[in-house]
Amino acid sequence: MNDTDPAIPADAPPAGNRVKAFLGRLGPGLVTGAADDDPSGIGTHSQVGAQFGYGLAWTFILSFPLMVAIQQVAAEIGRVTGGGIARNVRRHYPRALLWGVVSCLLVANIINLGADLSAMGAALVLLVGGNAALYTLLFGIFCIVLEVAIAYPRYASILKWTTLSLFSYVAVVMVAQVPWAQALRSLVIPEIQWTAAYATALVAILGTTISPYLFFWQAAQEIEEQHRHHAKPLCIAPRAAGPELARIRLDTLVGMGFSTIVSLAIVFATAATLHANGVTDIATSAQAAEALRPVAGDFAFAMFALGIIGTGLLAVPVLAGSAAYAVTEMVGIAGSLNAKPLDARLFYATIAVTTLAGASLNLLGIDPVRALYWAAVVNGVLATPVMVIMMLIARNPRAMGRLTLPRGAMLMGWGATAVMAVATLIFFGFAL
Repeated sequence: MNDTDPAIPADAPPAGNRVKAFLGRLGPGLVTGAADDDPSGIGTHSQVGAQFGYGLAWTFILSFPLMVAIQQVAAEIGRVTGGGIARNVRRHYPRALLWGVVSCLLVANIINLGADLSAMGAALVLLVGGNAALYTLLFGIFCIVLEVAIAYPRYASILKWTTLSLFSYVAVVMVAQVPWAQALRSLVIPEIQWTAAYATALVAILGTTISPYLFFWQAAQEIEEQHRHHAKPLCIAPRAAGPELARIRLDTLVGMGFSTIVSLAIVFATAATLHANGVTDIATSAQAAEALRPVAGDFAFAMFALGIIGTGLLAVPVLAGSAAYAVTEMVGIAGSLNAKPLDARLFYATIAVTTLAGASLNLLGIDPVRALYWAAVVNGVLATPVMVIMMLIARNPRAMGRLTLPRGAMLMGWGATAVMAVATLIFFGFAL
């Protein structure tokens, strides 16, 4: 008598090996998706849940396919051409455009770094007490040491494991007594309000999920993975394109799905606790954690605060790293997390300078909440033109060879670009 499942081939590998193989296919997309839920993003999602309850949950269903489409384009540019976004702009487009894009990226990343590091410092104060400015600086130094001292293969593994910190928000939503019928209904039935606050929140959600630094990071990480496996760019070795592009699609889909689930968990948790109890004014992620304690208890408070620190340890290296990749590509110098510090001075110097510059914003007395607003403005200005440039690169046979973006992916990519352009116009329409 055969007790095996007839749906599973007899020569199929054990379940444990299949899971290990699946996880092994995840990498740049998973880390990019997790880094999307950085402390500043947590603050935005907390404010959305506290102010509007479940009313904006539907926007995450809207943004998910847009995130997948544009991040897949970024990943394919890196893997097919063997060069990052800045390097491809340098090769095929005017230098003035390259310098403008990288300069705006640096400004936005430094401000974002300041907001994230400040949130991490504030979260640690909530947990153990002490000096927030000191913690902010120490977190920045710690992240620099990790990026400089650890070789890429090990560092990539650390980043993958750090994504587990996001499950703290799943734990929070499990104890938040969410009215699931209402929450799930909000995913498919929009509760639209024709107000400036609602429109600004909508744009803020798109701005925190579709950010230029994520494009540069994922493209660069595909190049790092290519070098790690001693592979050639797909434009040179197109026979390897099938499995590699399939891996990119899976990796990106899982990473963006993970990001969306965590974002919704934050919105649901704050809607069920803060909004339901009349707490509607939350400006930072640390404020959200503090406000949760009297409403949802010490466990939810601790998980939320620890999640801020864990996601910051993931997002800060991504922000600084994306800036370093862009700067070195802009000037035509090789830069890699796998290089020794003395062999990639500009690359590691950019990581250190941008991280310390972000940390210093708090020491200079600059309001991190206000700084985050201006980061959103710069990202809003930068996202649409960068997405346009990416789409042009992905359809350029001089860059992509025979592996230019297929029609379906092209339509999705341009659709994401159009939505971001409209969102930016709405943002400025209400801001001016």
